[in-house]
Amino acid sequence: MINRLLFFIAIALVFSSCVSKKNIIYFQNISNLPDGGSVNYEPRLKADDQLMIIVSAPDPEVVKDFNLAAIPLMNPSVSNMNIASSQLQYQTYLIDHSGNINFPVLGTVKLGGLTRAEAIEKLLKELKAYVKEPIVNLRILNFKVSLLGELTRPGTFTINSERITLPEALAMAGDMTIYGNRKKVLIIREIEGKKTHNYVDLTSSDFINSPFYYLTQNDVIYIEPNKTKVNSSVIGPNVTVAISALSLVITIIALAIR
Repeated sequence: MINRLLFFIAIALVFSSCVSKKNIIYFQNISNLPDGGSVNYEPRLKADDQLMIIVSAPDPEVVKDFNLAAIPLMNPSVSNMNIASSQLQYQTYLIDHSGNINFPVLGTVKLGGLTRAEAIEKLLKELKAYVKEPIVNLRILNFKVSLLGELTRPGTFTINSERITLPEALAMAGDMTIYGNRKKVLIIREIEGKKTHNYVDLTSSDFINSPFYYLTQNDVIYIEPNKTKVNSSVIGPNVTVAISALSLVITIIALAIR
């Protein structure tokens, strides 16, 4: 009777400790994925995006009215009499909820919904009526993504560039814990002013060519717990330890009886 009980306990320990590699390994069957696939990762400008736009030209004097004035970034250690030695900070444009910015001389310009390249092209087209050979430099300053759930270091991360992949974002957060559900990663994204939600299977290499391989500004990524974590929250995280302890006690009793 005791031997049979020990057998069932051993079986329970095996099943409680085993995790299928199909639920853990990323990019499975990636060798079957054809090379050369490409995905357009350029983000589109959205409401509340903070932009830095600088207009330049061979003759700097002709573009000075098309740039916001730089303001001193005061250093507490710098006296008021030495403002000239303080750093200058460019003012920024904020896209309103209608997708517009108020641009010097040009007035209201709609940039919402455009890619960075499209926005630059639109500004260049309007500037050419006033400036010969204008150059426009445009950057999104508030490009950030938020990662929540079963991660080593969840949080909100500001991206210096305008290009980041989902694996890169997960790496910034220290990757998923062993309890993260890699088959069902939720991505909440705003598209044309509407919140959308989609799930990505990171164990499948197919997601590399999906629209969610590259992230856009303000994406929210949620890693839900897998069944092991959910079950442990119901029956207790130390159930495996308890079973092991019980197995040891029964073994000692069995040896003592002999």
